[in-house]
Amino acid sequence: MNLEKRMQGQVVVLSCAGRLNMTSARALRDAVGTTVEGGSSRVVVDLTNTSFVDSSGLGALVAGLKVARLAGGDLRIAGASEQVRTVLNLTNLDRVLTPHRSVAEASDGW
Repeated sequence: MNLEKRMQGQVVVLSCAGRLNMTSARALRDAVGTTVEGGSSRVVVDLTNTSFVDSSGLGALVAGLKVARLAGGDLRIAGASEQVRTVLNLTNLDRVLTPHRSVAEASDGW
């Protein structure tokens, strides 16, 4: 998985490309942790180019959500594919990590 970080207004966008699985989940978890420790607790994970997410990837997203919320912010996801939305739905995590259609939509309201 490739991971890119950029600022979009007051929000940090982490764009994931490839597979978010056991091999790559730690990189996302570390990126969210570093971002929040650096003072940015509003994080959007852009999954537009993420083709697959497994339980380890979901764990990284939930861990990032917890870190962001403990710092007074939030973690939102954007651009989730059908596979990712299905996994979120099956695990009921779509109630906690509501998928947004775009980064702009996920960033709205902050």
